[in-house]
Amino acid sequence: MTTRAVVEELLRRIGTGDPEHIAELYAERGDWKLDWPEAEHGRAATPWIRHRSTRADAAAHYRELAEHHVLEDVATVIERILIDGDDAVVLGEIRQTARPTGRAYRARFALHLTVENGLVTRHHVYEDSLAVAQAFEPEGSEERG
Repeated sequence: MTTRAVVEELLRRIGTGDPEHIAELYAERGDWKLDWPEAEHGRAATPWIRHRSTRADAAAHYRELAEHHVLEDVATVIERILIDGDDAVVLGEIRQTARPTGRAYRARFALHLTVENGLVTRHHVYEDSLAVAQAFEPEGSEERG
C-alpha cells in the first residue's frame, strides 16, 4: 500500500472508533509522541496524552480517548494531507466534548506519520494543547481565566 492509502485508511478507521481495528495499521514497535509539556503527560484528566511505543499502546490510546469524550459530539475536519515518500502530514481541526466537564472544544492539529511496509511507524501529534487542557479543567480551577 502507498503512504497515502495507509494514511487515508487510518483516518477512515479512526472515524469508525474501533481501537483494535485502528491499531492494526500500526507497526508492533513505533515512535509515538504528543507535543505537550512533559509535566502534563499522564494527568488523570487526560491519560491518553503520553508517549507510546507499541501497537497495543496505540489501541489503548484510542480506547482512553473515547472514554474521556462524548462520542456523539466528535468531529474531525481534515484540511490537507501532504505526502513526501514514506512521510505524511495531516492538517486539520478536532472538535470534541470533554466527558467529565461537558465542555466542548476545538483544537487545530498537525499529525506527522511515517509509513513503512504498509504500517505506521511514526505518529507525532502537534495540537492546541491549551484548548484540550482547558476543556478538562475542573470548574473553579485557578488556571482557567
